[in-house]
Amino acid sequence: MSRVLIAGCGDLGLELARRLVAAGHEVTGLRRSAHPMPDGVQIALADVTRPETLKSLAAIQPELLVYCVSASEHSDENYRLSYVEGLRNALAALQDVPLRHVFFVSSTGVYGQETQALLDEDNPAIASDFTGQRMLEAEALLDAYPSSILRFSGIYGPGRTRMITLAQKPQQWPARNGWTNRIHRDDGAAFITYLIQQLEHKVPERLYIVTDNQPLPVYDLLQWLAAKQGVETAAIEIPLAGGNKRLSNQRMLASGYQFIYPDYESGYSALLEAMS
Repeated sequence: MSRVLIAGCGDLGLELARRLVAAGHEVTGLRRSAHPMPDGVQIALADVTRPETLKSLAAIQPELLVYCVSASEHSDENYRLSYVEGLRNALAALQDVPLRHVFFVSSTGVYGQETQALLDEDNPAIASDFTGQRMLEAEALLDAYPSSILRFSGIYGPGRTRMITLAQKPQQWPARNGWTNRIHRDDGAAFITYLIQQLEHKVPERLYIVTDNQPLPVYDLLQWLAAKQGVETAAIEIPLAGGNKRLSNQRMLASGYQFIYPDYESGYSALLEAMS
């Protein structure tokens, strides 16, 4: 089993920590505040944007680093600090530690193109805003490391119920009926755990799009969620589907990973049931 350092213990990081401990790994979670951690997880109080707080990380001697920090606000400066400088600082603090592998949780927001084509890892990432640009800048920092970049699509799950709430208010639905790509938090955490388990005998790919089996127009998702909640939508005018992009998860599937929630219906049904 491996010593794993998880930088960023928000919703995804905590679920990953729980799964890794259950699989027998030695896990330390890096976070800025002393909130309770899952059983069996050690805590490292530090801030990746403040290098002086990271001096104790080398003493942990992690074999694996999972960087899944989240930006605290939607601004260019915060994205730069959280993803680019934060990752740079974490790697610098561990420069004398022989890391076997680094996993970086990135975003499918790096694909800024609008197309009806199904995009996969072989398509170029053409960022159209600062969020995608900063993610690509952070990804480039890993060129010299054994690493895997995990480009997550829209994460939903416990505590991430924005689409469920939006479905209740048809008058606030977006003007465009663009494509949406989703991944349940549990599958995101389980897939990282799966790749770590596989490291014992197989080196992961350099890049994965982390998304479920079913991209769909956002109005399809909202109508389905509305029906599940008894919200009347018969009077809603549905725009033509278009804009944004559809994403392929064939590389995920080729790895041998088996989804917990392979599509939005299975994932949101479980979420709605848990909320009822």
